[in-house]
Amino acid sequence: GPYSRAMIRICKEESFHQRQGYELLLTMMREGTQAQKDMVQDAIDRLWWPALMMFGPSDEHSPNSAQSMAWKIKRQTNDELRQRFIDQTVPQLELLGCTAPDPHLKWNEARGHYDFGDIQWDEFYEVIKGNGPCNQERVATRRKAIEDGAWVREAAVAYARKQQNKNAA
Repeated sequence: GPYSRAMIRICKEESFHQRQGYELLLTMMREGTQAQKDMVQDAIDRLWWPALMMFGPSDEHSPNSAQSMAWKIKRQTNDELRQRFIDQTVPQLELLGCTAPDPHLKWNEARGHYDFGDIQWDEFYEVIKGNGPCNQERVATRRKAIEDGAWVREAAVAYARKQQNKNAA
């Protein structure tokens, strides 16, 4: 139906953006300055662990994962999705000439997958509780936007009252 057509379009679009992003990184790593190359590696170092956490808690700590599988909302568990991401991403990093910030990351021939280090879930749960490194900044930005926009809301209310009074007369 229309939903599946929309999903196919969205997936194709996302795939295009992903490919485009990777090609830009590849160009930067081949032709960029050392500072640009360092920025790419720095971004990988900062985003690697949060990216692995994004798939959700490990299966033994995620009651939702099993339920989502049972209801066929998900076809793969959090851990399976995470493993797939690692298996696809590490060769791309190697092609870029970059590394993941995980000293335990290595190909396991017997498993046919990469082994990787322990994820620090404490950090994940702190962010969820609102204690993440950017939370205060995000809240401050939100408050400032609300305060800075107060005059617009007040003007709109005053205008609406004026219109109401005009119509009542």
